[in-house]
Amino acid sequence: RQEKGLFYALDLGGTNFRVLRVQLGGKEGRVVKQECDEISIPAHLMTGTSQELFDFIAAALAKFVASEGEDFHLLEGRQRELGFTFSFPVKQSSIASGTLIKWTKGFSIDETVGADVVAELSSALDRQGLDMKVTALVNDTIGTLAGGRYDDNDVVAAVILGTGTNAAYVERANAIPKWHGLLPKSGDMVINMEWGNFRSSHLPLTEFDQALDAESLNPGEQIYEKLISGMYLGEIVRRVLLKMTEEASLFGDDIPPKLKIPFILRTPHMSMMHHDTSPDLRTVGAKLKDVLGDPGHLT
Repeated sequence: RQEKGLFYALDLGGTNFRVLRVQLGGKEGRVVKQECDEISIPAHLMTGTSQELFDFIAAALAKFVASEGEDFHLLEGRQRELGFTFSFPVKQSSIASGTLIKWTKGFSIDETVGADVVAELSSALDRQGLDMKVTALVNDTIGTLAGGRYDDNDVVAAVILGTGTNAAYVERANAIPKWHGLLPKSGDMVINMEWGNFRSSHLPLTEFDQALDAESLNPGEQIYEKLISGMYLGEIVRRVLLKMTEEASLFGDDIPPKLKIPFILRTPHMSMMHHDTSPDLRTVGAKLKDVLGDPGHLT
C-alpha cells in the first residue's frame, strides 16, 4: 500500500468499456484524485476484427490521456502505466500477459482467441503513438476483490453482476487440488470461479432460457450468466412478451414487428420499467412504445 503516482486503468468487460486515471498518495493518502470515462462499443466491432476493436479502444484511451489535468502528476522519469482489466476467460501466464480462451457476452472475434490480449492492446497503443506501458492484466472480479482488500483486509469474496457475472474468493492454498507450485507466503490463494459458465440440473431453465441459449453466439456455454446477467435480461423478457403477444394478443391483433428483433429490449429498459411505481404503469407503457414503436395499442 505504498503505491504513489499517476496510474491509468482500462476496463473492457462488455458492451461498454471504462478508462480511469488515479493519483495514489501511498498508505496515508490512498486515492488522492480520480477521473473516469465510459465509452460504448459499436455492435459491429464486437464481431469484427481484432485490430478494429483494439484500435477503437486505444483511440478512446489516447483521447482520455489528452484531457489529463494539472492535478495529476507523473513521477519523474516514469512512463505512463496502464492496468488492463479484461473480463473474459483468459489463461494468464504472467502479470502482464494472457491468452484469450473464449469470448463471452456477445463478442465473437475468432482471430483473438489464443492471442495475447496485452500484446493486441500494446500494438494498438503503438499505432496511436501513445507512450504507455501495460503493466498488469487483471480480471475484473479479481480486481474487485483486490480493491476490497485494499480498504479492508477481512474481505474474502467479490461478485460481479454486470453485463456478465462472475465471483472470486480467497482460499487456503493447501486446499486447492490443482495447485502444484510453491505455496505463497500468506498461505492464501485467490480463486477465480468463472461461475457464469456454471450449469446444473438444479438451475431452473425455462423454454425462454433454452431458446436464447440455442440461438446465442456460444450455445451450451455461460448458462448461469445467461440466466441472470445484464447482457441477457432484456432478451429473456422480449421472448416472454413475444409469446404472450402470439398466444394472448397482448398488444392487440397485430404483433409489433420490432418485438421480433433479438436484443431490442435491453437491461436499462428493464430497469426503468422495474422502477415504475405509477398505478397505471405509465413508464412501462411509454418505454415499450419508445422501443417497439407505436402501433396505437401499446398504451
